[in-house]
Amino acid sequence: MEPITHFLFGATLSRAGFNRRTALATATMTLAAEAPDLDVIGRFQGSVSGFAHHRGFTHSFLGLPLIAALVVGFMYVIWRLRGRRTRDPNLPPRWGLLFFYAYLAGVSHILLDFTNNYGVRPFWPFSERWYSWDIVFIIEPALLVIMILGLIVPSLFSLINEEIGARQRGPRGRIAATVALCSVFALWGLRDYEHRRAVAVVEAQGYHSAEPVRASAYPYMLNPFRWYAVAETPASFAMMNVDSLTPLVDPEGAMQFRYKSEETPQTVAAKQSALGRVYLDWAQYPVTETEQVPREDGSVRYIVRFRDLRYAYPGRNARTLGAMVILDQNLRVVEERFETPRR
Repeated sequence: MEPITHFLFGATLSRAGFNRRTALATATMTLAAEAPDLDVIGRFQGSVSGFAHHRGFTHSFLGLPLIAALVVGFMYVIWRLRGRRTRDPNLPPRWGLLFFYAYLAGVSHILLDFTNNYGVRPFWPFSERWYSWDIVFIIEPALLVIMILGLIVPSLFSLINEEIGARQRGPRGRIAATVALCSVFALWGLRDYEHRRAVAVVEAQGYHSAEPVRASAYPYMLNPFRWYAVAETPASFAMMNVDSLTPLVDPEGAMQFRYKSEETPQTVAAKQSALGRVYLDWAQYPVTETEQVPREDGSVRYIVRFRDLRYAYPGRNARTLGAMVILDQNLRVVEERFETPRR
């Protein structure tokens, strides 16, 4: 998920009652909920290295203790710089408890990333397998609205209490935050139900007289009943939209077919490259395209492009999350990188 959702979830989680046990809980959990994305530093070594390490160690149950320790260490430095002061002198920091809270917030990051269709590798390094629930878009407006309301509504009631002279003991917002978290889980339940309906109707179809060997459905951002689906048959891939409320396959009449291409020496060499290995490990429906480019010296180079059809939404740029490997005429890797989408 995008960072704002992670920050909001960490803050909401803390407000649900964790901030009543120790000072600095909300700040710690808010930061820890986004901290696993520190793996972006891997991009300084290039796009291939960044992709290989993205959602790896920092998004694993084994790596989270280190992430939690970094966050708590940062909070300790801030606390010392502030003169060991907190908002409530009667509620001091409990560093062991804050470490546990930071780890829990890190788990929430893995959970949120698991819900979209990019996936996570929570069992790294014991398993490089990617897991994804495919039920919400990477930017989910409904989640943002739910958690923002859960955080600001108590402030509105606090202003009312101040006007009438009422006092509230302890941190505010526990009920609203709890309701917000329950609403998030309810939304996930609804999206999971609709996702299963969408996949079921895609699996029940025939595609050019062939039964699908597997099928997947991926969410759109605003409509919880509209899904982009991919069905794989022995010879081809079928791409379509699905209305899970009806349910109807391809209600807009825009189903597309892509036949599987044969392996060539160029695609084999590209798949054996560093980029090819990490891309194929991550991709769910990978396809390749090969382009031969003549050079002025009479030699040729081959450009092998990788795409994952789960991101081939109708109307989306063809190179979204695509990659390319450039080979010389001896099929040695000259360059490998992720492509920049066309404007």
